[in-house]
Amino acid sequence: MTEMQRTGFSERLKAAADAKKAMLASFRPKPTVTAPQAPDRAALRAAELKRVREGRTEEKLARKQAAADAQAAAALAQEALEAAALEAKRGERKERKEREALSQAEAKARRDARYAARKARQ
Repeated sequence: MTEMQRTGFSERLKAAADAKKAMLASFRPKPTVTAPQAPDRAALRAAELKRVREGRTEEKLARKQAAADAQAAAALAQEALEAAALEAKRGERKERKEREALSQAEAKARRDARYAARKARQ
């Protein structure tokens, strides 16, 4: 058959190399074809990334605000506790002064009673 086509060795090598190239080309990945009305994937990905980032920043701000609120509430509770302790201390002082005044009045009444009893005996 080679005699009928009158092909030489170099032509057969060239044909074999071309066949090998064609076979390798069939294994190469082909570019994907997207529909023209399909949305732009890069734009969709960028929009999704922007949405996720905004959500994360909102969550981060919410966590910071919650921490600040908790810290403020703790400070208010501490102030209220200190105020209650101060008020209790003031109340104790007032009660002690009242007891002292009462005991002084009782002591004066006992002195007056002794004095009156002594006067009555004389």
